[in-house]
Order: sequence, then C-alpha cells, then structure tokens
Amino acid sequence: MSRVGRLPITLPSQVKVNLQQGRVDVEGPKGKLSHQVPAGIAVEKADDKLVVKREVETEKAKALHGLTRSLVYNMVKGVSDGYVKELEIQGVGFRAQVSAGKLELYVGFTHPVVFAIPPGITIEVPKPTQVFVKGADKALVGLLAAKIRGVAPPEPYKGKGIRYVGEVVRRKAGKAVA
Repeated sequence: MSRVGRLPITLPSQVKVNLQQGRVDVEGPKGKLSHQVPAGIAVEKADDKLVVKREVETEKAKALHGLTRSLVYNMVKGVSDGYVKELEIQGVGFRAQVSAGKLELYVGFTHPVVFAIPPGITIEVPKPTQVFVKGADKALVGLLAAKIRGVAPPEPYKGKGIRYVGEVVRRKAGKAVA
C-alpha cells in the first residue's frame, strides 16, 4: 500500500469538505478549490479526517493513490493557510510594481514585461526588488512564480535577474585578463 496514500488528512476547524461522486470540493477562509478524483480511488470523510482509499488494486490505481492524497492535502492546506512564493530581483535598475491588476517588471529590456494576475492569486510588491506571489492553489502559485522567474533567470556571471528567496546561483569566473 502507498505510504503517502494511507496517511489520513486532518481537517482544520474552519475548512469545509464536500464529497460528491468522483469529486472533492474544499472551502476555507483563503478560497475554494475542487479536484476530480480519478477512477479507482475513493475519498471518505470520518470525523475530522479525510482518508484516501483504493477501490481496485490495479497498477494505475496504485500509482494515483499517493498522488490523489497529496493533491487533496495541498487543497486543504491552501484554503486554510495559503501558499507563498517569494522572489527577489537583483540588478541595477531592475524593479517590479503592481498597477491596475497587472505586474510590471523592469528587468533590462526596452519595455516593461507585463503579467496579468489570474483570479485567486494576489501579488504583493513590498519593495521594488521583492515580489510575493500568494494564493490557495499550490500549483497555480508555483506556476506563476516560475513564469515570472523565467522572464530574467539569474545569470551566472554577475548574478543579475529574478530568483527565489534563498536560491543559490553558482557563479562563474569571467574572462582571464592576459
């Protein structure tokens, strides 16, 4: 049996779960999320816990057992606590700002790079060189943070670019002077 899949999911008091046939809906203070449960997997509610079980013992069901449990757990954690990805911008003149529901990045191009903020996600810019991506959906928060980082990933010679907070960028030596 899946080691991850057999762990129960404890529900916080402010989280409501609605189980329908083949669907899990989770609602909490940070938002509302839903997930389509694959065939062969069942989610059951007992007291203040959710348990993910396999209905059949096929290879596909075994592969999806732990995955489904992790996805449901991420939904419960997201609607109760939320997820945050922190990015930092390094480089002379590099900065970010939020205006009119859009994130504008000034990272050395002739024009600002503009990102539309999707529903369910909030972007905060406490300093011009810091960007916080917040939301209830872990996958959406991570995807948007990766797209923002992809605009100007940190380069290995001077370290300029957008990076995650705490990310270590290996630096290379420049040209040797003869």
